[in-house]
Amino acid sequence: MLAEEGEGYTPPGSGDFKLPPIIENLEWFTKPYLMALISVVILVAFFYFAARKPTMVPSRLQFAGEGIYGFVRRDLARDIIGSKDFLKFLPLIFSLFIFIALNNVFGIIPFIQFPTMSLIGFPIALTLIVWVVYNWVGIRRQGPIGYFKNMMFPPGVPSWVYILLAPLELVSTVFVRPLTLSLRLFANMFAGHLLLIVFILGGEYMLLEGEGLVKVLSIGAFAMGIVMTFFELLVQVLQAYIFALLTALYIAGAMSEEH
Repeated sequence: MLAEEGEGYTPPGSGDFKLPPIIENLEWFTKPYLMALISVVILVAFFYFAARKPTMVPSRLQFAGEGIYGFVRRDLARDIIGSKDFLKFLPLIFSLFIFIALNNVFGIIPFIQFPTMSLIGFPIALTLIVWVVYNWVGIRRQGPIGYFKNMMFPPGVPSWVYILLAPLELVSTVFVRPLTLSLRLFANMFAGHLLLIVFILGGEYMLLEGEGLVKVLSIGAFAMGIVMTFFELLVQVLQAYIFALLTALYIAGAMSEEH
């Protein structure tokens, strides 16, 4: 009641993620869409200049670019998919990792402070790409019949178990994987950003509207906001890593006859 009357502290909620359009006649063109476009420009420019004039003794920019690329190539592509087949999927895995990581980190950058992936549409779009790729790879490698046969009827399992295992494997591969992949990324970015808003806005309200001890306690709220910002940075990069890691695992599993 106090919030409706303009009094008291109004806690943040899902409405804070519904941003108005930047251009009046383009309802879909909001801040997150602009950030996604800007992130592409930033990433293209960064890796272009990092690789434009490679030298034996790398510059800081070249060193950073090579470090990120080498990490994804070695740990997320080659070691999971295998040295024989990983190169054809490396551009996808690398692009997913750096795109998601940067758009997540936007959530703690001053004057931006909004993780693009906290809007469910972006994780769903990326997940659909992954879903099409790993199913297409499996069907192309094993044929449609062989792909679904190996998926639903793995060898070495008692025949009576297939009654339960076959539908579970089909549902897991076709429906559950993309659902959990998108929801994991979205939920972590949504919850993390909401938590930061709670501490920062709560501390601001306690400092400006509180009295006595409440004003002093606002220092604790701001301190927790700072701590959570660093923790959120870890989560943001980790979620990009997990998304790219699972993409590689799904592709590797689709290429294997025993998955």
